[in-house]
Amino acid sequence: MLRFILHRLLVMVPTLFVVSMLIFTVINLPPGDYLSNQIAELRATGQEAGLAKAEFLRHEYALDRPLAEQYLIWIGVWPGPNGFHGLLQGDLGWSFEFNKPVAAVVGETLWFTVILNLAAVLFVYLVSFPLGALAAIRANSWVDYLAAAVGYIGLATPNFLLALILLYYGQKWLGLPIGGLVDATYEDQPLSWAKAGSVLEHLIVPTIVIGLSGTAAMVRRLRANLLDELGKPYVVTAKAKGVPPLRRLTRYPLRMALNPFVSDIGSLLPSLVSGSVLISVVLSLPTIGPALLEALRAQDIFLSGFILMFISLLVLVGMLVSDIALALLDPRIRLGKARKAQS
Repeated sequence: MLRFILHRLLVMVPTLFVVSMLIFTVINLPPGDYLSNQIAELRATGQEAGLAKAEFLRHEYALDRPLAEQYLIWIGVWPGPNGFHGLLQGDLGWSFEFNKPVAAVVGETLWFTVILNLAAVLFVYLVSFPLGALAAIRANSWVDYLAAAVGYIGLATPNFLLALILLYYGQKWLGLPIGGLVDATYEDQPLSWAKAGSVLEHLIVPTIVIGLSGTAAMVRRLRANLLDELGKPYVVTAKAKGVPPLRRLTRYPLRMALNPFVSDIGSLLPSLVSGSVLISVVLSLPTIGPALLEALRAQDIFLSGFILMFISLLVLVGMLVSDIALALLDPRIRLGKARKAQS
């Protein structure tokens, strides 16, 4: 098992390098960049003082060099000008749009983004697993119809509309807070139990909204997989031999049906992050989604590049977690043991 995990970790390294090259290339596909556009505007208006600063920043972060050299400096394997070290050495660069270091921009929002999306993933699995399993066991019953209704609502309702509905009725009926990360009284206070409780209250609506669309697909997938397994001959044979229903369900069919269910972790994490951009705007949440949208619009290559690299890392971490979970769930996936069995 350790060898299996080490192999997956080693594969992540070249994958991240390839992804970083693609990200940097795509970001630089539009003509110009933030500073070149700013320089053109300053020249048109004759603002010489601002022009000198823009030219200085362009040289400071090697934006006047060839694209390949810019990439090597950005990633951190080539020495940059004036002490710019690159991602591998923890230097994220400067956000031209927000006029502050990238670390300062994302540091304010990254931790809440992680907490929110982990809560959404937990919500997805805690809701979709029992609903999907019950829908398959009680096929064509009211439980199945309820699971189908949840699925169709989650798939058909736009997230921003669902956010507005839950925001209104959650505040009206349950007194839930409206938008933001914490209550205004705790914004400038140090971390405490009261502040943590306020954060948890503010997490309820966005967690449900972001998680519901993922829950819908997972419920339908688990139901279909489990129904397929329950109809196979080995389950019928176990039933004929008098195996108790719970053991008959959990021994093999449920474990086999969970394989595709667990493997979705890899795609679920980044899809939740990228899909929460509108939700963050509607609910005034300080996540990296709006920052990414603004950075891409303004061609802020350092900020957008880091956020896209972070999302790519989430994909790889999610795939690693799903691979480990699948290997624990199904021993046939452990490649080392499979090779030994064949030899």
